[in-house]
Formats: sequence, C-alpha cells, structure tokens
Amino acid sequence: MMNRMLFLLTAGLAVLLIGCGSGPFGLMSGESLDGPVMPVPEQWSFESSTTAQLETNPSMPYSVNLSATLIDGQIYINAGDTETTWVQNIERDSNVRLRIDGSVYELQAQRVTDVAEMKRFGAAWTSMSSFMRDPSEFEEAWVYRLSAR
Repeated sequence: MMNRMLFLLTAGLAVLLIGCGSGPFGLMSGESLDGPVMPVPEQWSFESSTTAQLETNPSMPYSVNLSATLIDGQIYINAGDTETTWVQNIERDSNVRLRIDGSVYELQAQRVTDVAEMKRFGAAWTSMSSFMRDPSEFEEAWVYRLSAR
C-alpha cells in the first residue's frame, strides 16, 4: 500500500511538472517563456512590485521567477549580492524577456552601477518588507534596470 501511494504521489508530481510548460515552476528554473509577445508599454501598470518570470540566455533559454520592482517608470530586478545563473547569463548577453501577467516583453538589462540610483532602488526595495536586505549596502550587488531593446 505504501509503495502504491509513493508511486501515485511521484506520478502526480511528474504530471504537474510536465503540465507547467517550459517556464519556471516555483523555485525551479525553466526554459523559454511562452505567451504573447507584447510591445513595451510607455507606462507600466503594476504596483511597486510584482511577481514576474525572467528569461535569459537567448541561445539556450533559462527562466526564473523573481520580483520585478517599479520605480519612477523603470523596472528593476535584483539578485542581491549573489551572482546567480541568470546574472551570469545577463553578463554574457543583456537581451532578456520578462513575463508579467501572461504577456512577454523583450527587454535589455543594464546593471545598475550609479550609487544614487542604487540607493533609490535600495530604499524602494527595503520599504516593501523588513526582511529585504538593502543592496546598496553590499560590497557588490547585482541589480538591473530593464528597458526596451
């Protein structure tokens, strides 16, 4: 009986993962994002932060779930002080795709190096939760501004 339950649980999880498409699932990375490719809006219409999916490495797409932060009409993404796989991919090729509410936008990522801009981002980022660490206080931070290609 226990083996059958384990089999059913494993099979159910496999079906769930296969049915999720090629994008990221929870904390697991995915491949190419699906959804209609839309023109980049002149004015983004989400609150200060939203969950989004980021696709990097156009030649072998790699996608993750993350938080997109809107400050003065600009979208930012943040890896903090960790040079993640998606950061490494952006450093090789700055062309990215971002999916918000099912729509995909083709963008370019530019690393934030300006101290004043990093402080603005850090203030906005930490205002969302007391658990957020301010990247402007890190020796090295991986924060990117996304804009139209």
